[in-house]
Amino acid sequence: PPQAPGLFHQMDPPDHTRLRRMLIPDFTFRRIEQMEGAVQRICDDLLDAMTDGDATEADLVASYALPLPTLAICELLGVPYEDHGFFREKSNALTSVAGDPAEAMAARMALYGYLRALIERRTHDPADDLVSRLATERVATGEATLDEATGMVSLLLLAGHETTANMFPLAAIALLQHPAQLDALRADDSLWPAAVEELLRHLTVIHSGIRRVATQDVDLSGVRVRAGEGVVVALQAANRDPAVYADPDGLDVRRDASGHLAFGHGLHQCLGQSLARTELRLGLSTLFRRLPSLRMTAPPESLALSTSTVHGVRSLPVAW
Repeated sequence: PPQAPGLFHQMDPPDHTRLRRMLIPDFTFRRIEQMEGAVQRICDDLLDAMTDGDATEADLVASYALPLPTLAICELLGVPYEDHGFFREKSNALTSVAGDPAEAMAARMALYGYLRALIERRTHDPADDLVSRLATERVATGEATLDEATGMVSLLLLAGHETTANMFPLAAIALLQHPAQLDALRADDSLWPAAVEELLRHLTVIHSGIRRVATQDVDLSGVRVRAGEGVVVALQAANRDPAVYADPDGLDVRRDASGHLAFGHGLHQCLGQSLARTELRLGLSTLFRRLPSLRMTAPPESLALSTSTVHGVRSLPVAW
């Protein structure tokens, strides 16, 4: 079937190239670096609220891991955060592997309707954000249709919070289960960038496989994949390849995990990877610096897993 307009992650060039290029200026390393102050403020504000008064326990997912990336992507896109409950509800319906297809379609239509109206408003009343730039520089000039812009923003909104929101609590669990490595991070902030790469490799939350179709015959490790055949790429298996990583099932925050495939590879490598790295680095370092006694109050094996195509847990009860 034809692809929905704007969902460039499901497209080949030249459409993929044309649409993705429109978004690159808002996701450069320099642009995300300029957002660090805003991301840090979000971390501090969320932890202030979580620890307000005499509070000594919380659900880390609801209080911190979910709102952190949602606030950050809403700020970058220019989408009002007060509507985050609406986005979360529609996101759950769209990404669930156990949901009703009719509900997923209804959620998609509701989300598209909201974003289409927002883009139209920003055409006449722009601000300094990605949605406004798409509206005034791409849609108004005819470089992109309104439907394409709506699809692109919906993709960024969903991908921009769903992945990091699931990655974050798993990373917290992994570090809490490796106290010696967490102590090393607390003692030396310079280890955090490498630790984030190792956590991304070790956890690989895109666990359902990347689906591709061969456009021509190709030989892979002695296996002939013929044009038109489907291929499922298991990123989590690649990230634990013993030919690439020593002790691949272990977690080592001092490891050089560069080259991992948690963000994919090639043309379709994740556009928002710099933002995700920033959110994880600042979010985790701030959490463990401000709450040195943080601990889980339920064993990891008892936690309910997400039904999303992105691996995660629905809640993470903690205390301090």
